[in-house]
Amino acid sequence: MTVQDLSTDTVELEAFTRDWQDWRARQFDRLADPHGFLAVTSLNWLSETPERFEDAPGLWSTGPDGVRVELDEGEELIVDGAAVHGAYSFGVIAERASLFPVSGDAVIEVAKRGGHDILRPRHPENPLRVEFAGTPAYEPDPRWAVTGRYLPFDEPRPTTVGAAVEGLQHVYDAPGRVEFELEGQALSLTVFNGHAPGSLTALLTDATSGVTTYAANRSLQIAAPAADGTVHLDFNRAANLPCAYTDLATCPLPPAENRLPVAVAAGEKTPFERG
Repeated sequence: MTVQDLSTDTVELEAFTRDWQDWRARQFDRLADPHGFLAVTSLNWLSETPERFEDAPGLWSTGPDGVRVELDEGEELIVDGAAVHGAYSFGVIAERASLFPVSGDAVIEVAKRGGHDILRPRHPENPLRVEFAGTPAYEPDPRWAVTGRYLPFDEPRPTTVGAAVEGLQHVYDAPGRVEFELEGQALSLTVFNGHAPGSLTALLTDATSGVTTYAANRSLQIAAPAADGTVHLDFNRAANLPCAYTDLATCPLPPAENRLPVAVAAGEKTPFERG
């Protein structure tokens, strides 16, 4: 190897590391957001019986017509920029959707998860958020960034997975799987649709899970496949889901086939909050 080759390798490694550090900074900002998951103060399952919760205004209930709140005199919510008083109906909420009415400096998440309507207040002063100091992670290493191939299914496959909350299930349409090689082993992951158009998400565990990384799950975001099905998997960006930090999350668990037999010593480790 020539001096020029060494110089090129050094420059590429520095760029790789900077990109990873930028990703880490975005991860921190997302978690430290005043109304992010670390601000959640309770997880409440709504029923037809109106119920009041100490960290949210109003009496809350749900039924065939959706979620409803009855606010007492002096109580207020801001919904889509407008002040709401008295009785208000949020209507039927779609699965995995969330609404975020505002109450003072808090937001009161109204959502549906696993077919159940929930109320999840988010208060910026929650100690879990205020004391958040970041997430430990493995140092970035290009050997954990590999090329794979996306193989779409003939039709999306409804895939039922468990959840961080006992007894809850999620159903996702899996559009295909990704095949790749890691640590000398041929592996594959069933993938779900990602947030960006055409992108993919993989939920996974591996031989580090429960040892150095969170036991239940991590997620990997995968950019949209190239025309020939090629995808880039960077396990340095294997990320914790909210349930790694708080028991007030309903995160999905990986499909059984996504439990990798190798130790993926890359990405985010078990949060300090679970230490």
